[in-house]
Amino acid sequence: MRLDTDTADTADTAAAVTGSNTSSGTAVVGFDLVALDMAGTTIEEHGAVYAALRDAVEAAGVPVPTAALERWMGADKRAAVTALLAAPGRPEPSAAEVQTVYRDFRVRLAGAYRDRPPTALPGVEAAFARLRAADVRVALTTGFDREVVDGLLAALGWEAGVVDAVVCADDVPTGRPAPYLIFRAMERTGVTDVARVLCAGDTELDLRAGAAAGAGAIVGVLTGAHGVDLLGRTRHTHLLASVADLPDLVLGTVRR
Repeated sequence: MRLDTDTADTADTAAAVTGSNTSSGTAVVGFDLVALDMAGTTIEEHGAVYAALRDAVEAAGVPVPTAALERWMGADKRAAVTALLAAPGRPEPSAAEVQTVYRDFRVRLAGAYRDRPPTALPGVEAAFARLRAADVRVALTTGFDREVVDGLLAALGWEAGVVDAVVCADDVPTGRPAPYLIFRAMERTGVTDVARVLCAGDTELDLRAGAAAGAGAIVGVLTGAHGVDLLGRTRHTHLLASVADLPDLVLGTVRR
């Protein structure tokens, strides 16, 4: 697979997604930790989080254009609420207003998950197992708070023995695109060399956080919020169709 060290144009991106030269193997090539986003990257939740976010903010009387919503995909959800409420021409929202809208978002999201429960994306659980069997640690990182995440993990049966660490928005001082979710995942899994960390996600902010951390690989996956055009314009090393393809990248022969 072609390895880009900065931005990629659309043609290069298409080749990166469809033209892998990696081969399966059992020897780890350069990575101790794979840090993965949750919604849209490892979990299929049918866009419920962004629908709930938009509906909660608009219920507070603030229109949410699609472009504004997309800028906050992958971010700490409380920070996203704050930013969306502070639309151009509006005053800075109070802490009480942010809290009210955030609670509404949580209620709407819980309802959406009850109506249409999230599921693991195809091949993801097998990818986790294959990586961990090869002594590559797997961590989940997310812009959700711990309460939402615990409910998701329980619904999926991922409470124990599936991944090595789960890092939530309320575990760090600042969410994406800051690198702290990745650094905390390193702390919790005992990994000290960020060059031996692969980060993957479905949003521009996921990739920007990987770049900010100095991760050895920054992988965009095309199962979620952002497509090949936007991810291809954002600094990355690889674009893949799915997290299901990660073991071949991590455990195969990769030209670096």
